[in-house]
Amino acid sequence: MNIHEYQAKALFEKYGVAVPKGIAARSAAEFEPALAQLPDAPVVVKSQIHAGGRGKGTFTNGFKGGVKFAKTKADALGYAKAMFNNTLVTAQTGPAGRKVQTIYFTQASDIAKEYYLAILLDRVTSRPVIVASTEGGVEIEKVAHETPDKIFKIIVDPALGLQGYQARELAFRLGFSGDVFKNAVKLITALYKMYWETDAAMVEVNPLITTPDNKVIALDAKVSFDDNALFRHPDVVALRDLNEEDSKEIEASKFNLSYIALDGNIACLVNGAGLAMSTMDIIKHYGGSPANFLDVGGGASKEQVQAAFKIILTDPNVKGILVNIFGGIMDCNTIAIGVVAAARDLGLQIPLVVRLEGNNVVAGKKTLAESGLKIESATTMADAAQKIVKLVA
Repeated sequence: MNIHEYQAKALFEKYGVAVPKGIAARSAAEFEPALAQLPDAPVVVKSQIHAGGRGKGTFTNGFKGGVKFAKTKADALGYAKAMFNNTLVTAQTGPAGRKVQTIYFTQASDIAKEYYLAILLDRVTSRPVIVASTEGGVEIEKVAHETPDKIFKIIVDPALGLQGYQARELAFRLGFSGDVFKNAVKLITALYKMYWETDAAMVEVNPLITTPDNKVIALDAKVSFDDNALFRHPDVVALRDLNEEDSKEIEASKFNLSYIALDGNIACLVNGAGLAMSTMDIIKHYGGSPANFLDVGGGASKEQVQAAFKIILTDPNVKGILVNIFGGIMDCNTIAIGVVAAARDLGLQIPLVVRLEGNNVVAGKKTLAESGLKIESATTMADAAQKIVKLVA
């Protein structure tokens, strides 16, 4: 689950991470009262969407930049009005963009130097890793590719937590000294505490800045959380902004389905994340384009399968459906009954290819064959992918 920058910074403050003073406004009527709470000094106006690249983005109304530096509050008000309720398109939103429904006003900071800092899971060691660089304010992927020697990593033992010497080592490697060193160690320690205690999946600060008066401040904040741990954090769940999520993904979550919308035209309904990814790969291999990732899990019910079909068919780009099921725990006949019921209830008109294998597969194939519906059966993944690609061509 993702949250907005202003929400992330509120969490930062709770854990003692220094951030610029800022006020969020969720309506045009709140702009002036929000600005009134900031000092009479330059203001940064930030559109709040769940996507990066806001500063380089363009609004569909022609206004350029989702992050603006304003010398005066009057300028800040003008920028906010140009951004609010308009669609911002960035490299991460895709051409559809995201509608800006919250504006975040922050006090501008004097910057001595910019750095990069993030905490996430290192998948090689299965431990938290703190990643930092002296090259902040730019795309970290570019830094990693062009100057990997400027990226520093500290692996944290989850049983011990972040040790003081590790925070000091990282601050030293970033070139800090004196008061800046002390403030950096404090910030790194607090940031890791927040990451660990909230079950965050990633905490990213880009840029992390030092100021002329030796402060170390998180100028930006990007935080996401482990969905599987949200039951422990109702306060975090309360931060969820459904306006930022795909309506199909929201509906899928109600039925415990893992759904991610893509931009193709062949919908996939699969059990198991690995098999779902393999299914998407083989569709691409045979010249098709998957419309979604949809994992119904290891023990889906008839109702979940029907819900999955309804979600799939709300996507106007879908021209065909591939169901690929391997029955281990899953009963193939349960899937078949759900597929038949959904096809009948929804009056399915687009091509449907079903490949079943495993537990109770004979009964499942019989259910499909005796349904009287136009369902194309497949024996292997390759067979299924070739058939659906041909049918939607």
